[in-house]
Amino acid sequence: MPAWLLWLIAAGLLAAGEVASLDLVLLMVAGGALGGMTAALLTDSVPVQLLAFLVVSVGLLAVVRPVAKRHLVDRTPQQIDGVQALVGRTAVVSQRVDGSAGQVRMGHDEWSARTQLDGEVYEVGVEVRIVQIEGPVAYVGHT
Repeated sequence: MPAWLLWLIAAGLLAAGEVASLDLVLLMVAGGALGGMTAALLTDSVPVQLLAFLVVSVGLLAVVRPVAKRHLVDRTPQQIDGVQALVGRTAVVSQRVDGSAGQVRMGHDEWSARTQLDGEVYEVGVEVRIVQIEGPVAYVGHT
């Protein structure tokens, strides 16, 4: 089996392993294996192939990986999940809401509610905005 084919198989296996790790290390080493493959196509010298593999791998790890990782992290928005995803949504008052008691309906869910500011009161049927959630209580304000 020719040496270039062994390097190509190694590059493929390393790239496939990257799918499991998702850390961009194996992908950079796979690039190094492609460097070794290129050297194998040009020469039969194993030390030259290994040197090409090491130089390309280290170069990719030192230069490309930090830039790629920074771009991936900076462009990935923070995901809001759980009840915090409800903040900013609107609800309809189902029982009069004031600073001490009340209920609102968001979709098919019924939530205990309080007004955000003292002295505010919302009557049944009024649309309000969820401004904060603490435990089982949704704090509401004007839409």
